[in-house]
Amino acid sequence: QVQLVESGGGLVQPGGSLRLSCAASGFTFRNYAMGWFRQALGTERVLAAWLSASGGSTYYADSVKGRFTISRDSAKNTVYLRMDNLKPEDTAVYYCAASNRPTNWEDGYAYWGQGTQVTVSS
Repeated sequence: QVQLVESGGGLVQPGGSLRLSCAASGFTFRNYAMGWFRQALGTERVLAAWLSASGGSTYYADSVKGRFTISRDSAKNTVYLRMDNLKPEDTAVYYCAASNRPTNWEDGYAYWGQGTQVTVSS
């Protein structure tokens, strides 16, 4: 049974930091590219970042470039999203997802987590 379980969300003040984690099971994690998407209330889900299976390639949306860092630990079957200098507009539900190849295309991701809420507010 495939599972992606996100954790680490919460309430943080503007300028603060959070690290999201996504624990994977039920598939060969090291063979999959991993992505983090986010969906703000009333908007479509959009890609924030992806990381190739090898960890050698990354992509960041312009809105998070320079503030977010995606990484993975294949020994722990876990992907992370480090978020620094958070802004109110980063408030969203964050989802991790797995794809057999790196892609910006949401439909290219076969497996999805349930999401974790991140709220940036003073």
